[in-house]
Amino acid sequence: MAAKKSIDIPIHTVRGQRVVLDSDLAALYGVSTMAFNQAVKRNLKRFPEDFSFVVSREEFLLLISQSVISKPEGRGGRRKPPRVFTEHGALMAASVLNSDRANSMSVYVIRAFIEIREQIAANAMILKRLAEIDNTLLIHDASLRDIYKKLMPLLAPPPSAPRKQIGFHP
Repeated sequence: MAAKKSIDIPIHTVRGQRVVLDSDLAALYGVSTMAFNQAVKRNLKRFPEDFSFVVSREEFLLLISQSVISKPEGRGGRRKPPRVFTEHGALMAASVLNSDRANSMSVYVIRAFIEIREQIAANAMILKRLAEIDNTLLIHDASLRDIYKKLMPLLAPPPSAPRKQIGFHP
């Protein structure tokens, strides 16, 4: 059985969707970001909003603050907010580029999204199991408290019998 290769494509969450930046996909497919975006613009009908969208200025600044992309001002960096691609948009981009590398990389992109989906499912199963264990512990805790309350009177020393006092007492 072959060892599972780890997928290192950077996938981010924007607007509640897992997406890949245009520059990351361009590098993955072996083309410049400009050429990649031009190919996408020539085929915009293939990229509805749920496949690809341009991030807003606020989202762009958030991505910069998370050190995902370089700052727009100064030397280098992006001047415009990036276009991001969902899983389906990344696959559609491979068909737009239509090269051998793009075809092989589309398989890579699919595997990256599948791996993330598997990790999320595994995390959900772990969280469900932890919740079950927590419930069991709460039930056991209540039972132990009840047993403790019932045992406490038995463990306490018996009350001492009244002693006869020495001496004269009227």
